[in-house]
Amino acid sequence: MWQFYQQLVALQREIYLAFADRIGSFASTGDWSELAVYLPMGILFGAAHALTPGHSKAVLATYLAGSTTSIRRALATSLALSFTHVTMSVLIVLLSLPLIRFGFGAEAGRAPVLEQISRILLIVVGIWMIVTAIRPKRQQEHHASPAFGAMAGLIPCPLTLFVMTFAVSRNVPEAGIAFAVVMMAGVALTLSSVAIAALVFKGSLLSLLTERPHLMERASRSVLAVSGVALTVLAAADIMP
Repeated sequence: MWQFYQQLVALQREIYLAFADRIGSFASTGDWSELAVYLPMGILFGAAHALTPGHSKAVLATYLAGSTTSIRRALATSLALSFTHVTMSVLIVLLSLPLIRFGFGAEAGRAPVLEQISRILLIVVGIWMIVTAIRPKRQQEHHASPAFGAMAGLIPCPLTLFVMTFAVSRNVPEAGIAFAVVMMAGVALTLSSVAIAALVFKGSLLSLLTERPHLMERASRSVLAVSGVALTVLAAADIMP
Protein backbone atom coordinates (compact mmCIF):
# COMPACT_ATOMS: atom_id res chain seq x y z
CA MET A 1 0.00 0.00 0.00
CA TRP A 2 2.80 2.42 0.90
CA GLN A 3 4.56 1.67 -2.38
CA PHE A 4 1.32 2.34 -4.28
CA TYR A 5 0.96 5.67 -2.48
CA GLN A 6 4.54 6.62 -3.37
CA GLN A 7 3.84 5.80 -7.01
CA LEU A 8 0.77 8.05 -6.95
CA VAL A 9 2.79 10.89 -5.46
CA ALA A 10 5.51 10.42 -8.09
CA LEU A 11 2.91 10.40 -10.88
CA GLN A 12 1.34 13.61 -9.58
CA ARG A 13 4.74 15.27 -9.37
CA GLU A 14 5.55 14.41 -12.98
CA ILE A 15 2.22 15.73 -14.23
CA TYR A 16 2.48 18.86 -12.10
CA LEU A 17 5.96 19.65 -13.41
CA ALA A 18 4.79 19.08 -16.99
CA PHE A 19 1.87 21.46 -16.45
CA ALA A 20 4.09 24.05 -14.78
CA ASP A 21 6.35 23.95 -17.83
CA ARG A 22 3.37 24.27 -20.22
CA ILE A 23 1.88 27.14 -18.21
CA GLY A 24 5.25 28.89 -18.32
CA SER A 25 5.40 28.45 -22.11
CA PHE A 26 1.80 29.61 -22.47
CA ALA A 27 2.58 32.75 -20.48
CA SER A 28 5.33 33.54 -23.00
CA THR A 29 3.58 32.61 -26.25
CA GLY A 30 -0.15 32.71 -25.54
CA ASP A 31 -0.49 29.61 -27.73
CA TRP A 32 -3.42 27.53 -26.46
CA SER A 33 -2.46 24.57 -28.66
CA GLU A 34 0.66 23.93 -26.58
CA LEU A 35 -1.36 23.88 -23.40
CA ALA A 36 -4.32 21.95 -24.82
CA VAL A 37 -2.12 18.95 -25.62
CA TYR A 38 -1.43 18.51 -21.89
CA LEU A 39 -4.92 19.20 -20.56
CA PRO A 40 -6.13 15.57 -20.80
CA MET A 41 -3.32 14.70 -18.38
CA GLY A 42 -5.19 16.80 -15.84
CA ILE A 43 -7.92 14.16 -15.72
CA LEU A 44 -5.34 11.51 -14.84
CA PHE A 45 -3.81 13.95 -12.37
CA GLY A 46 -7.15 14.54 -10.65
CA ALA A 47 -8.06 10.84 -10.51
CA ALA A 48 -4.67 9.91 -9.04
CA HIS A 49 -4.73 12.83 -6.62
CA ALA A 50 -8.18 11.82 -5.32
CA LEU A 51 -6.85 8.34 -4.52
CA THR A 52 -4.40 9.78 -2.00
CA PRO A 53 -5.49 10.28 1.64
CA GLY A 54 -8.09 12.99 2.11
CA HIS A 55 -10.74 14.17 -0.35
CA SER A 56 -13.48 12.93 2.02
CA LYS A 57 -13.64 9.48 0.43
CA ALA A 58 -14.31 7.78 3.78
CA VAL A 59 -16.83 10.49 4.71
CA LEU A 60 -18.63 10.11 1.37
CA ALA A 61 -18.76 6.31 1.56
CA THR A 62 -19.95 6.39 5.18
CA TYR A 63 -22.68 8.90 4.41
CA LEU A 64 -23.97 7.01 1.36
CA ALA A 65 -23.89 3.69 3.19
CA GLY A 66 -26.25 5.16 5.75
CA SER A 67 -28.60 6.72 3.20
CA THR A 68 -31.47 5.43 1.11
CA THR A 69 -30.75 6.73 -2.34
CA SER A 70 -30.39 5.95 -6.02
CA ILE A 71 -27.14 5.76 -7.93
CA ARG A 72 -28.13 8.98 -9.68
CA ARG A 73 -28.38 10.93 -6.39
CA ALA A 74 -25.21 9.30 -5.09
CA LEU A 75 -23.36 10.43 -8.21
CA ALA A 76 -24.84 13.91 -7.83
CA THR A 77 -23.50 14.01 -4.27
CA SER A 78 -20.01 12.93 -5.35
CA LEU A 79 -20.03 15.45 -8.22
CA ALA A 80 -21.06 18.23 -5.84
CA LEU A 81 -18.16 17.29 -3.56
CA SER A 82 -15.70 17.29 -6.47
CA PHE A 83 -16.97 20.60 -7.85
CA THR A 84 -16.84 22.39 -4.50
CA HIS A 85 -13.46 20.92 -3.57
CA VAL A 86 -11.74 22.23 -6.71
CA THR A 87 -13.78 25.41 -7.18
CA MET A 88 -12.99 26.62 -3.66
CA SER A 89 -9.29 26.58 -4.57
CA VAL A 90 -9.90 28.57 -7.75
CA LEU A 91 -11.96 31.17 -5.90
CA ILE A 92 -9.44 31.46 -3.08
CA VAL A 93 -6.65 32.31 -5.52
CA LEU A 94 -8.75 34.64 -7.68
CA LEU A 95 -9.99 36.44 -4.55
CA SER A 96 -6.67 35.83 -2.86
CA LEU A 97 -5.98 38.66 -0.46
CA PRO A 98 -9.21 38.84 1.59
CA LEU A 99 -9.68 35.08 1.75
CA ILE A 100 -6.05 34.36 2.56
CA ARG A 101 -6.18 36.83 5.43
CA PHE A 102 -9.39 35.24 6.72
CA GLY A 103 -8.94 31.56 6.06
CA PHE A 104 -5.30 30.58 5.77
CA GLY A 105 -2.85 29.59 8.46
CA ALA A 106 0.88 29.29 8.25
CA GLU A 107 0.85 25.91 6.53
CA ALA A 108 0.76 26.24 2.74
CA GLY A 109 -2.11 24.70 0.87
CA ARG A 110 -4.57 24.70 3.76
CA ALA A 111 -7.53 26.84 4.79
CA PRO A 112 -8.17 26.10 8.49
CA VAL A 113 -11.34 28.19 8.82
CA LEU A 114 -13.00 26.50 5.84
CA GLU A 115 -11.88 23.10 7.10
CA GLN A 116 -13.42 23.77 10.51
CA ILE A 117 -16.71 24.90 8.97
CA SER A 118 -16.83 21.79 6.80
CA ARG A 119 -16.15 19.43 9.72
CA ILE A 120 -18.72 21.10 11.97
CA LEU A 121 -21.38 20.76 9.26
CA LEU A 122 -20.49 17.08 8.83
CA ILE A 123 -20.80 16.51 12.59
CA VAL A 124 -24.29 18.02 12.46
CA VAL A 125 -25.22 15.65 9.62
CA GLY A 126 -23.78 12.68 11.54
CA ILE A 127 -25.75 13.51 14.69
CA TRP A 128 -28.92 13.91 12.60
CA MET A 129 -28.35 10.44 11.11
CA ILE A 130 -27.98 8.95 14.61
CA VAL A 131 -31.18 10.62 15.82
CA THR A 132 -33.03 9.42 12.72
CA ALA A 133 -31.85 5.84 13.33
CA ILE A 134 -33.06 5.69 16.95
CA ARG A 135 -36.48 7.23 16.33
CA PRO A 136 -39.57 5.03 16.65
CA LYS A 137 -40.97 3.29 13.57
CA ARG A 138 -42.31 6.57 12.24
CA GLN A 139 -38.83 7.65 11.19
CA GLN A 140 -38.45 8.82 7.61
CA GLU A 141 -35.97 7.45 5.13
CA HIS A 142 -32.73 9.35 4.87
CA HIS A 143 -31.99 10.27 1.26
CA ALA A 144 -28.57 11.39 0.11
CA SER A 145 -28.32 15.04 -0.85
CA PRO A 146 -25.83 16.87 -3.09
CA ALA A 147 -25.78 19.53 -0.36
CA PHE A 148 -23.78 17.08 1.74
CA GLY A 149 -21.19 16.89 -1.03
CA ALA A 150 -20.93 20.68 -1.04
CA MET A 151 -20.36 20.66 2.74
CA ALA A 152 -17.63 18.02 2.53
CA GLY A 153 -16.02 19.81 -0.41
CA LEU A 154 -15.52 23.13 1.40
CA ILE A 155 -11.96 22.02 2.13
CA PRO A 156 -9.98 23.38 -0.86
CA CYS A 157 -7.75 21.19 -3.02
CA PRO A 158 -4.09 21.99 -2.19
CA LEU A 159 -2.73 21.02 -5.61
CA THR A 160 -5.29 23.17 -7.40
CA LEU A 161 -4.23 26.02 -5.12
CA PHE A 162 -0.60 25.53 -6.14
CA VAL A 163 -1.36 25.35 -9.86
CA MET A 164 -3.68 28.36 -9.73
CA THR A 165 -1.14 30.37 -7.74
CA PHE A 166 1.57 29.48 -10.26
CA ALA A 167 -0.68 30.48 -13.18
CA VAL A 168 -1.72 33.77 -11.55
CA SER A 169 1.92 34.58 -10.78
CA ARG A 170 2.59 34.24 -14.53
CA ASN A 171 -0.44 36.47 -15.31
CA VAL A 172 -2.31 33.61 -17.04
CA PRO A 173 -5.11 32.69 -14.61
CA GLU A 174 -7.08 31.24 -17.54
CA ALA A 175 -4.46 28.49 -17.84
CA GLY A 176 -4.92 27.60 -14.17
CA ILE A 177 -8.71 27.55 -14.55
CA ALA A 178 -8.43 25.26 -17.59
CA PHE A 179 -6.28 22.90 -15.55
CA ALA A 180 -8.72 23.04 -12.62
CA VAL A 181 -11.63 22.05 -14.88
CA VAL A 182 -9.93 18.93 -16.24
CA MET A 183 -8.58 18.04 -12.81
CA MET A 184 -12.11 18.31 -11.44
CA ALA A 185 -13.19 15.69 -13.96
CA GLY A 186 -10.53 13.31 -12.66
CA VAL A 187 -11.45 13.89 -9.02
CA ALA A 188 -15.11 13.32 -9.88
CA LEU A 189 -14.22 10.05 -11.61
CA THR A 190 -12.57 8.66 -8.47
CA LEU A 191 -15.20 9.93 -6.03
CA SER A 192 -18.03 8.65 -8.23
CA SER A 193 -16.42 5.22 -8.17
CA VAL A 194 -16.32 5.40 -4.37
CA ALA A 195 -20.01 6.39 -4.28
CA ILE A 196 -21.06 3.48 -6.52
CA ALA A 197 -18.93 1.03 -4.52
CA ALA A 198 -20.58 2.16 -1.26
CA LEU A 199 -24.07 1.64 -2.68
CA VAL A 200 -23.20 -1.75 -4.17
CA PHE A 201 -21.81 -2.92 -0.83
CA LYS A 202 -24.86 -1.73 1.06
CA GLY A 203 -27.22 -3.25 -1.52
CA SER A 204 -25.44 -6.61 -1.32
CA LEU A 205 -25.72 -6.60 2.45
CA LEU A 206 -29.40 -5.70 2.54
CA SER A 207 -30.33 -8.12 -0.26
CA LEU A 208 -29.37 -10.95 2.08
CA LEU A 209 -32.05 -9.77 4.49
CA THR A 210 -34.99 -9.20 2.13
CA GLU A 211 -36.76 -12.36 3.28
CA ARG A 212 -36.67 -11.18 6.88
CA PRO A 213 -38.36 -7.75 6.92
CA HIS A 214 -38.00 -7.17 10.67
CA LEU A 215 -34.34 -8.07 10.58
CA MET A 216 -33.89 -5.89 7.51
CA GLU A 217 -35.47 -2.92 9.29
CA ARG A 218 -33.15 -3.37 12.26
CA ALA A 219 -30.18 -3.76 9.93
CA SER A 220 -31.12 -0.59 8.04
CA ARG A 221 -31.35 1.34 11.29
CA SER A 222 -28.06 -0.12 12.45
CA VAL A 223 -26.31 0.88 9.23
CA LEU A 224 -27.71 4.40 9.54
CA ALA A 225 -26.68 4.67 13.20
CA VAL A 226 -23.19 3.27 12.65
CA SER A 227 -22.73 5.54 9.63
CA GLY A 228 -23.81 8.55 11.69
CA VAL A 229 -21.40 7.67 14.51
CA ALA A 230 -18.55 7.05 12.07
CA LEU A 231 -19.22 10.30 10.22
CA THR A 232 -19.32 12.26 13.48
CA VAL A 233 -16.09 10.66 14.74
CA LEU A 234 -14.26 11.20 11.43
CA ALA A 235 -15.23 14.87 11.32
CA ALA A 236 -14.55 15.46 15.02
CA ALA A 237 -11.12 13.79 14.77
CA ASP A 238 -10.11 16.29 12.09
CA ILE A 239 -11.23 19.21 14.25
CA MET A 240 -9.23 18.09 17.28
CA PRO A 241 -5.67 19.53 17.34
